[in-house]
Amino acid sequence: MADADPKLPTTVNVHEAKTHLSKLLDRVHAGEEIIVAKAGKPYAKLVPVKQPKPRKPRVPGALKHLGPIPDSFFDPLPDDELDAWEGKYSSF
Repeated sequence: MADADPKLPTTVNVHEAKTHLSKLLDRVHAGEEIIVAKAGKPYAKLVPVKQPKPRKPRVPGALKHLGPIPDSFFDPLPDDELDAWEGKYSSF
């Protein structure tokens, strides 16, 4: 595998990708994009997986300022609203 312009993705053929997959994955994990070519034509692109941003921890009582939950919150939904939530019909 020859080093190329770092601004352009490296292109390797399928055989080379199979032979050096572990090394290619290390390079991709480091942020590089690799194009895998089949019969000289781009066939697939190896790109790093985007990691989700870490979530802030939940704070107990953060919504306390909204007041108590009314008892009606726990009442069954009307059938038409329940059908909408279950995707049984759409207004579009």
